[in-house]
Amino acid sequence: MTDAERNFASGSGDRLIRLLAMLAYLAEVGEATFVDLSDRFALDERSIVSELELAACCGLPPYTPAELLELVVEDDRVVAFGLAALRRPPRLTPDEGFALAASARAMLAATGATSGSPLARALGKLESALGESHVQIEIQSPENLGRLRTAVAEHEVIEIDYLGAERSQTTRRVEPASVVALDGTFYLDAFCHLANDWRRFSLSRIRDIRSTDEKSSGRTPPPEFASGSAFVGGPRVRLAKVRVPASRAHALERLATGPGQLQNDGTLLFEIEVADASWFGRLLLRLGSEAVVIEPPELEHAAATVAAKALLRYETSAR
Repeated sequence: MTDAERNFASGSGDRLIRLLAMLAYLAEVGEATFVDLSDRFALDERSIVSELELAACCGLPPYTPAELLELVVEDDRVVAFGLAALRRPPRLTPDEGFALAASARAMLAATGATSGSPLARALGKLESALGESHVQIEIQSPENLGRLRTAVAEHEVIEIDYLGAERSQTTRRVEPASVVALDGTFYLDAFCHLANDWRRFSLSRIRDIRSTDEKSSGRTPPPEFASGSAFVGGPRVRLAKVRVPASRAHALERLATGPGQLQNDGTLLFEIEVADASWFGRLLLRLGSEAVVIEPPELEHAAATVAAKALLRYETSAR
């Protein structure tokens, strides 16, 4: 991220916090003069109007005029309607509080945040309100997790030995951007000089890590790396359509681009992004013979190809 992008992100965050504070104040008092708002939030009248115009575009789905915030500017004052929800902090039920605490514990375990981090402090207050019973979340961390987090924090270029999809090991020079935990698995998002592109590496497949004494160039990952999906496609991605019985749907729900489409015969049709035919073939083998590839044609025999390669390796090793 460039300095300009950091400044923009920081400025946007400050503006959002200021706007929320202004709306909370208007929710409490109902109406306020420009002089009052200017003194309270250190803004001139023009800036106040600009902020309130932004807020007037916000609301609840489906964002019809009846669901938008109603802010009326009259001469030297602002009158607010429909802000009752901001008058007091929302209250959680015990079940909601427990679920929130469990999620926060999982985030702390996955990100390695310190006990003094804002999330940890907020969790401490929540658990204090919930009572003596604290939530404990344990996530098995790979041995190289700490080393890679250090490389990210210090903007270090590293060299890794990586076991690829074909079970062949390659040496790659990478610029780590972040370590993420998705679906119970840790990944390293990094710019790979071997591929000359961004890649998401599974930490369980990184066999060795070496320093290069170089610093990364500060590249920004593409937007798709910010998604919650463990799979991040590349330029060779194909969209495969696979039909499976309903009993096998659970094996594809996490990988598919969306929910399965119910067919007339009771099966479900899933769309899956495929960047590697061997990976797709192994997936089909796990699904069994009832899984049918509808398209594209070049992936219809992916399972048979993977099985043939495995048989050849077995016969070769047995000689």
